Amino acid sequence: MIRLPSILVCLGLSALAGCAHGPSGTMVPTAQNPPMLILVSIDGFRADYLDRGLTPNIASLAANGVRAQAMRPAFPSITFPNHYTLVTGLYPDHHGIVNNTMEDPAIPGLKFSTDNARDERWWDEATPVWVTAQRQGLHAATMLWPASDIPNHGVLPDHFVPTGEKTPPDQRTDKVLGWVELPPGQRPAFTALYFDQVDTAGHLGGPDSEEVNQALRLVDAAIGRLVAGLRQRGLFDRTNLVILADHGMDSTSLERTIYLDDFVPTKDVHVEAIGSMTGLRAEPGHEAAVEQALLGQHAHMQCWRKAELPPRFHYGANPRVPALLCLAEPGWSIWTHAFVASLKGGFVMGMHGYDNADPRMGALFVAEGPAFHQGVVHPAFDNVDVYPLLTHLLRIKPEQNDGQFSVVADMLKAG
Repeated sequence: MIRLPSILVCLGLSALAGCAHGPSGTMVPTAQNPPMLILVSIDGFRADYLDRGLTPNIASLAANGVRAQAMRPAFPSITFPNHYTLVTGLYPDHHGIVNNTMEDPAIPGLKFSTDNARDERWWDEATPVWVTAQRQGLHAATMLWPASDIPNHGVLPDHFVPTGEKTPPDQRTDKVLGWVELPPGQRPAFTALYFDQVDTAGHLGGPDSEEVNQALRLVDAAIGRLVAGLRQRGLFDRTNLVILADHGMDSTSLERTIYLDDFVPTKDVHVEAIGSMTGLRAEPGHEAAVEQALLGQHAHMQCWRKAELPPRFHYGANPRVPALLCLAEPGWSIWTHAFVASLKGGFVMGMHGYDNADPRMGALFVAEGPAFHQGVVHPAFDNVDVYPLLTHLLRIKPEQNDGQFSVVADMLKAG
């Protein structure tokens, strides 16, 4: 993939602020005017999906840029916690989005879930990169990035699409291309773009299904449309693209089910989250019996008190993490007999949320652009390190975070 020389005006905070003229009269980025940065998340794109030969556009970007062997998600390896980790550089324990479903003693009577996450109090323990960029004078945009349409300390992206909209992949790409056509004083220096199709297919059919293969082709075509659109506008050589995922996927089946109510009566526990990882607390008066039944190693499942989780998980200190956690072995899932009966023959064929060190949870990471080396395969790294990379590319001062820029610095060209 060869980058074309730029012939357009530079990107900036205002029409000419911070611009410099190159030898041919073209405008070039300066310290106040970073190249555009487009961050793309393909939910559920397991790192090894790239080797299937079904995503030629992403593969071309990887060949001409940087590809990680894998990117380790934060624990738990699920969607909301990891999308917030990617844009804050904080472990879920520190940014507060500790699960896709959770409760908070400080927000009584309200349960966080994918359908009930709009209360700003869930999100204000951290500051996402688009807010930091805007506070430091840049413009930002988000296309369906999880929770990016919820104000953070009262701030929304300059341009965004509400996350509830059902927008096909090509239309998402076209909206982003429309934003890059805005005048320099309005054009986003940072854009976050989100695709959910691969994850949805993985849950329905499993990671080895034709549904996943079709979703890979569909999203790759949208990435190709984005690249072609940037080329047509003379902006491809002026744009850093970072394409990644939040987690991987593993195959599951009804035969690999652990039934929680085989261990404890459901009336004795309050379950906050269930599936690959189950979080619960004992009802008053049942604490000792529940702990005796659950704590320790079981066939295909291990349970801990929150304070006794393995330190490498960086998890368990936040008040939103329930008192007891049970983690299924990859490929297994934890449900109740009543829940499985309610499925009436259907079953989730793919799951994530397992131990984040498991290779099947490894996520895609590809980066290409003027800042990146070409043809580099980078060792696996933790996704908290993406945030300092993003702030470096945007030339903004980062918020306090858990990432290490030194881990990803060798992806970048000198200077």
